[in-house]
Amino acid sequence: MESILGIDMGGTSIVGGRIEGDGIVEQISVDTCAQEGGDKTMTILKELVRTLKTTDTRAIGIGVPSVVDREAGIVYNVQNIKDWDEVHLKSLLEAEFGLPVHIDNDANCFAYGEKIYGKGKGFRNFVGITLGTGVGGGIIQNHHLLSDSNCGSGEFGELPYLDSILEEYCGSRFFTRTAGRSGYEIALKARQGDAESIEIYNQYGKHISVLVKMILLILDPEAIIFGGSITNSFDLFENAMYENLKDFPYPKSVEKIQLLTSDLHNIGILGAGALCV
Repeated sequence: MESILGIDMGGTSIVGGRIEGDGIVEQISVDTCAQEGGDKTMTILKELVRTLKTTDTRAIGIGVPSVVDREAGIVYNVQNIKDWDEVHLKSLLEAEFGLPVHIDNDANCFAYGEKIYGKGKGFRNFVGITLGTGVGGGIIQNHHLLSDSNCGSGEFGELPYLDSILEEYCGSRFFTRTAGRSGYEIALKARQGDAESIEIYNQYGKHISVLVKMILLILDPEAIIFGGSITNSFDLFENAMYENLKDFPYPKSVEKIQLLTSDLHNIGILGAGALCV
């Protein structure tokens, strides 16, 4: 059966999978060895591709935490990988394997993975938001990723907010700065009825409502689909989020917007693979 490869590049690990139809049939995770230098990481990446590909593999999709020249397949300033300041990844891999290679920002891959494989299938226009250490975003318009210059649109976490930027209040650092504990630890206490932990998540929901308002004002999509580790606690901040949307100047927009959470596993692989579809 025809297959594609989806590869999620991270500063700690590279996770890759072979996708057949709508499912992952083989998956591998390897250490990026990011601090040993870009050549070492490239060798590891090539070996992972070599292990996963078969004679039926027709394309490779790669998500990277950086800005990308989509046409040329050049990645710039890859976060947490030493010496990957300008890597001509597409040409290098196509020369090595003789397969088409498609590259995009990892947050864009999340959004497009939802479009091809997940809850985004039914929407013409939506935004995918990842809530984790950072806050990433990808924009789908007219069923396609927004065609921007540097894969930089959708970086809502970088918008100024209060004394810093939105990412400091909508990412995991909000919990460590507020309570000195991880969001996961606070969620466990909140589910046990701890009032202080419940209130922390209520405050978090208030900040997420600001993120939603900005997306509504800038793009007015049909839906926002949240992913990332913090989304596992969506039930703890959902009510506070909606409560703080009540003062939005266009209530009909709030009434119509669908705020959803991803239920895809291995979205990094699927999202990168979706670039090939």
